[in-house]
Amino acid sequence: MPHDWIEGLPAGYREQNPADWIAAVDRAMREVLAGPQVDRGRISAISVAGPQRGLVLLDEADRIVRPAKLAGDTSVKRQADEIARAFGGTPGLIELCGQVPGVESAAAECLWLKQHEPYHFQRAAHFLTAQDFIAYWLSGERATEPGSASASGLLDIRSRQWSAGLLDFIDPGLGARLPPVRPSDQARGSLRLPLAKEWGLSPQVRVGAGSASPMLAALAAGCVSDGAVAMELGPSGGMLGVGAQPVIDYRGEIAPLCSATETWLGLASHANAAVAPEVLRRHYGWSAEQFEKMVASVTPGADGLLMLPYLTGESIPRLPEGTGVLHGITPENFTPAHMARAMAEGVALGFGYAMSRLRELGFDPPEVRLLGNDASSAVTRRIMADVLGAPVVTVASRQGAAVGAAMQAAVAFFQSCGESLGFGEISRYLVSGDPVERCDPDPQTHAIYQEMISRQQYLVDTLHPAGFL
Repeated sequence: MPHDWIEGLPAGYREQNPADWIAAVDRAMREVLAGPQVDRGRISAISVAGPQRGLVLLDEADRIVRPAKLAGDTSVKRQADEIARAFGGTPGLIELCGQVPGVESAAAECLWLKQHEPYHFQRAAHFLTAQDFIAYWLSGERATEPGSASASGLLDIRSRQWSAGLLDFIDPGLGARLPPVRPSDQARGSLRLPLAKEWGLSPQVRVGAGSASPMLAALAAGCVSDGAVAMELGPSGGMLGVGAQPVIDYRGEIAPLCSATETWLGLASHANAAVAPEVLRRHYGWSAEQFEKMVASVTPGADGLLMLPYLTGESIPRLPEGTGVLHGITPENFTPAHMARAMAEGVALGFGYAMSRLRELGFDPPEVRLLGNDASSAVTRRIMADVLGAPVVTVASRQGAAVGAAMQAAVAFFQSCGESLGFGEISRYLVSGDPVERCDPDPQTHAIYQEMISRQQYLVDTLHPAGFL
């Protein structure tokens, strides 16, 4: 079910009505349960995968106070800068809570609400993430877990508790309006009786804690042990490293987060992973298969054509207002096929840079788990393996975070029944790599791409400070 953006808002605003999400969940559940292969009596638990950003405000009567801001909304940039200045920038914030709340954070949004919409801020009795809001609708229990909470920018990721210093700076009463942080393997509660009756399910169905999509994508890839790395290629791109300790990047490029499995994550978000190729496909009228054929028809390096695919701004490297650059044009390489190759490689080089940053933070994975719709492309897997310099292995499921949510729900169900089932155990049982689609890197091509990563970063480091990127 599509969720329409609210129209007529000022530039930099991206908002949706959370009530639309509830309607979509209800419709999706009814459609799934109507399937001929579905045995409703065997459904024991459900959970929710939500976006990293999406703060929902409820009043005392549980009415939605205002629309939710989602990824891409930059209206709170000034508040993010204000928070950074108050605590001494990146070093001070990392010392305070282990992370730097940026323009995508609920921390900056809460300060924005207090300053720009004080009536809404005072009226709000409960602040919930999108997935916690939906889980509350499902179960009637208000709570969160460390993964979702860390994406808000309000959590001390080391202690997995709300950061008292940050909350007091925004508003002394904010902490009382945030939900309690509970373990990721703890069920939120049982499905509300009215919903159970409407959907024809047992009221004993457990509702899992849920989490943000990147955290659950890592679980779906089977990446739960220290040092594991997963990469998701879908509507947005991300590379995740799993750590037994907080993954702290003092350069602020790798976002330190808590996982949905009681460990920690380092997340490199690639905002243009899907957007940039789609813009090129739309320009030439190509299907996904035609685009892939164009990419495959050109040799690695695109004969010197290099794309900086930052069409909508980027997180890594940190270019919130970045634009795209096409460099190295010659009469020979200025063709549609070369453009396709340069675009695909430009996106992959961004992941390569992210991998280099994770390696600097101590990650050296024997393989990278690949999931998402684009993981099915043999051309994509080949380019990614050669860029990363590590084998890429696709996982059997293409559903990513949705599978992670189901796995989390299963763990919560068994825990509530008194049976011990850990995230590592369920991952070994359910997640497997596809040996047929495994792709090992070619050393010579990897060397070409290493040089291209350096060239891409040199252009970024030169053009961005000068105001041209």
